[in-house]
Amino acid sequence: METIYDEIEIEDFTFDSVTHLFQYPCPCGDKFAISLEDLQDGEDVAVCPSCSLMVKVIFDPEDLEQYVEEISTLSSDTTERSEIVSST
Repeated sequence: METIYDEIEIEDFTFDSVTHLFQYPCPCGDKFAISLEDLQDGEDVAVCPSCSLMVKVIFDPEDLEQYVEEISTLSSDTTERSEIVSST
């Protein structure tokens, strides 16, 4: 049986648009982590890789759209820069 340490709003997590990971500080000093893909698949528990603690991520599926857009914007910016560099 899973024991949830706390419930944390998705807005309180930091999002890395390169790794697509949401992270939140764990009391052990490491970070709880869950991927955008896991959240889109309906997972809502972020785990700490260093200890046994888990937190429930509170979010609405619509909340994820802004992060998908952020990734899309980052990807298109990177593609545009690559095209500019390769054309010079």
